[in-house]
Amino acid sequence: MDTAPVLELDPLLDDRSTRIIVCCGAGGVGKTTTAAALGVRAAERGRRVVVLTIDPARRLAQSMGIDSLDNTPRRVAGIKGSDGGELHAMMLDMKRTFDEIVEAHADAGRARAILENPFYQSLSAGFAGTQEYMAMEKLGQLRARDEWDLIVVDTPPSRSALDFLDAPKRLGSFLDGKFVKLLMAPAKVGGRAGMKFLNVGMSMMTGTLGKLLGGQFLKDVQTFVAAMDTMFGGFRTRADATYKLLQAPGTAFLVVATPERDALREAAYFVERLAAERMPLAGLVLNRVHGSGAAGLSAERARAAAENLDEGRIVDQGDGKTGQRGSPATDPEPSPLATAAASSTPAAPAGSEAAPTATADPAAQHAHAPEARDAHDSHDSHDDDADDAVDVRHLTAGLLRLHAEHMRVLAREQRTRDRFTARHPEVAVAEVAALPDDVHDLAGLRAIGDRLTGGRTPSA
Repeated sequence: MDTAPVLELDPLLDDRSTRIIVCCGAGGVGKTTTAAALGVRAAERGRRVVVLTIDPARRLAQSMGIDSLDNTPRRVAGIKGSDGGELHAMMLDMKRTFDEIVEAHADAGRARAILENPFYQSLSAGFAGTQEYMAMEKLGQLRARDEWDLIVVDTPPSRSALDFLDAPKRLGSFLDGKFVKLLMAPAKVGGRAGMKFLNVGMSMMTGTLGKLLGGQFLKDVQTFVAAMDTMFGGFRTRADATYKLLQAPGTAFLVVATPERDALREAAYFVERLAAERMPLAGLVLNRVHGSGAAGLSAERARAAAENLDEGRIVDQGDGKTGQRGSPATDPEPSPLATAAASSTPAAPAGSEAAPTATADPAAQHAHAPEARDAHDSHDSHDDDADDAVDVRHLTAGLLRLHAEHMRVLAREQRTRDRFTARHPEVAVAEVAALPDDVHDLAGLRAIGDRLTGGRTPSA
């Protein structure tokens, strides 16, 4: 990582020619948080920003203090923007976006027929690739409105981050596919000729599909295709236009990853794909990077010290040098306190030599009693100190093992980062230190923004 250039994000956010920032990467790497943090920081540096998220967890709305997000951009309160800086946020409603396209590009009667078609309802709600394509559609709509000077996009949480780039081509392939063309043919021929074509030319195919899919389903598909015929060209045109928009100089891609093998492998594939598609890559955001304030203590030394503590080879289990000074704990001769304790025992039986001494001076007997109690308390205190020493020793050993495991994690992350850098030394990197808690408000997003930009405040 020493050879990787540093990704400077503040200049990117401040550059008015930057109109779109796309945060992409594998699922669960922090794309949504990164997009939101960049949006907050850009707005507070004077940009008019809209953040488009496709994250179904709704964490973006919660972190921005909004009850819920929908297909309409909503202004975020609490942004300390300068020079007219504002932040708006929205969450893609896939079906609603599809409905808006139909309503905008079809007359009222045809639009109603499409919207009520069962196959369309299934397609718009969950057809493979529809979410990614609708994200592209919504991006194109936002850019065309020219209401915001910066759009930050949080790409869908797909199995592969490449799905976002592939969506327009996949939809185009679907619309141009033989199956769709065959279904469209009867509607294009029209009238009795169309029905004759359908009955003669497609009788075998429709009979087979009817058995496999159900006759009503096939009829719904044919009705949908016939109604959508005039709109197919528009889908392809907009998909191509949005794809070119992603290639334009005003767009910047940020690949987001964590210092884990799978996430960085996905990031490497995406970097290579962006280069192949001639799309502008700004750099890599590496989230949840761990660090240590005691990196000088290696994992090996920490484990060895923990083992020594457990075996008592570092902490003296006895009284150490106190024994050399003839302390009560180590001196074989009775100490004055021990003698006092002996003198406070019950009196010997009558007739013994000690009897007169035990009873002759009761005041003296009582005078020695406090010393006996002090000796007993001293013994208890010594036991407590020994127990405390054992507890401290075990606690210290546990902390050393925890540090050793932490250093092992740091070493693994470093090896993973080094492999990525060796493969792509030209990619600039911004590291974001791991936070102890989840981000749930604007203050947390500002903290992420500070870390994204090297700890500098927005006014820097």
